[in-house]
Amino acid sequence: MRRRRKTKILATLGPASNTPEKIRALFQAGADVFRINMSHTSHTALAELHKAVRALEAEEGRPIGILVDLQGPKIRLGTLPGGSRILKEGEQVRFVRKVQADDPNDIPIPHPEVFQAMKMRHTLLIDDGRIRLRLLSVKDYYADAIVVVGGEIRDRKGVNLPDTLLPVSAMTPKDRTDLDAALNLGVDWVALSFVQRPDDVAELKKAVAGRASVLAKIEKPKALESLGEILELADALMVARGDLGVELPLEAVPGRQKQIVRACRKAGKPVVVATQMLESMVTSATPTRAEVSDVASAIFEGTDAIMLSAESASGAHPVEAVQMMDRIAQSVEGDPLYASILEGQRNEPEDTTADAIMAAVHQVTHTVHAKAVVCWTKSGSTGWRAARERPEAPIIVLTPMVETARRLAIGWGLHCVTTEDAHDLEDVTDRAARIAWQEGFARPGERVVITAGIPLGTPGSTNLLRVAFVGPK
Repeated sequence: MRRRRKTKILATLGPASNTPEKIRALFQAGADVFRINMSHTSHTALAELHKAVRALEAEEGRPIGILVDLQGPKIRLGTLPGGSRILKEGEQVRFVRKVQADDPNDIPIPHPEVFQAMKMRHTLLIDDGRIRLRLLSVKDYYADAIVVVGGEIRDRKGVNLPDTLLPVSAMTPKDRTDLDAALNLGVDWVALSFVQRPDDVAELKKAVAGRASVLAKIEKPKALESLGEILELADALMVARGDLGVELPLEAVPGRQKQIVRACRKAGKPVVVATQMLESMVTSATPTRAEVSDVASAIFEGTDAIMLSAESASGAHPVEAVQMMDRIAQSVEGDPLYASILEGQRNEPEDTTADAIMAAVHQVTHTVHAKAVVCWTKSGSTGWRAARERPEAPIIVLTPMVETARRLAIGWGLHCVTTEDAHDLEDVTDRAARIAWQEGFARPGERVVITAGIPLGTPGSTNLLRVAFVGPK
């Protein structure tokens, strides 16, 4: 199955899409990678979803990526007397380090690390930022604050601390058991929630030990302060606009989205834009004009992938939401402005042989009007370098490693085919041209540009560029 677009689509699986029939329908509608959110998924359900996706992969003959999203540390209120309380603007309140408040005037937060890290004048948000308070003083067992924006709070509502660097690992004990379950199944990507510092990513990379690729979700303002170091360690980033939009002023989120996307493009690493992209389609069969523009803007910016959350996991129209994303992507990529915007954002190649070759591939592809770029790779590095150039032609990735093909499924413009490694230089050229024809990218007489590494089968050794004609059937 060939996609008619280069931007990839991630679809979250959930109650609305957890059967083999629904998963197949989502794939056929355009989903390239399936996300499984461990905040709402048991290990048994994870195994069932993994089995269903792998069965679909075998049926369709196309590599499909699976991303497991770890829940991460959640800061929540404890139990309130009566279960709820109204906070009024200007009111002074006290937070206590308890699971349950005995005094009706106290608000419990059962997280000692919060009281260790909070400082005077820091902001504290409750219930996705609907309630806003400013801290007046902080002690070991309590903190006093003034209500800036009031409203009703309830038991176990989420707490955000945008100004506070919390001394906690991004991985909880639950995350570690979820990670073990996911890695034992053989998932392709693991997403880390609430990243604050580079050490968070390093901790997960050490635990994963190369068995999957690591995606860092940027949803904390503190992560933006060390974005470069986080990007250097992670294999990909996600612009997780849900919590990022809670902890940052809403008007700042679009700018930070562009910052993250451009940083990833410069580094040659994939980036996913996520959260509320087609939110109205949770209940409505059609999105709003603003949502369509939001998705289109991310695609114009050159993001590798766009993601559906509740729209495909629990919404009333999961398949239609994927179809809508597919249509938006095809429309944007067919716009004359799209190619010129991507070209204007291209970065200079680094002073390595591989980068020089891929920059040349970009130029040669344009000059000879090649119908496809064909990359031979084992590790996937050649595919990522090709995607970084954002060429006009589709990119076909040939790899003997199905694990590599699945991980590359998230990358811009990458059409992955598993095939045995090339035997010699003649096989490199002949098989690349034949597969380009078989996969529907080039017809006899048309040209393809081929890249590989010599010696053959050596990871990270891209140093060959060839132009080949596709032969007769």
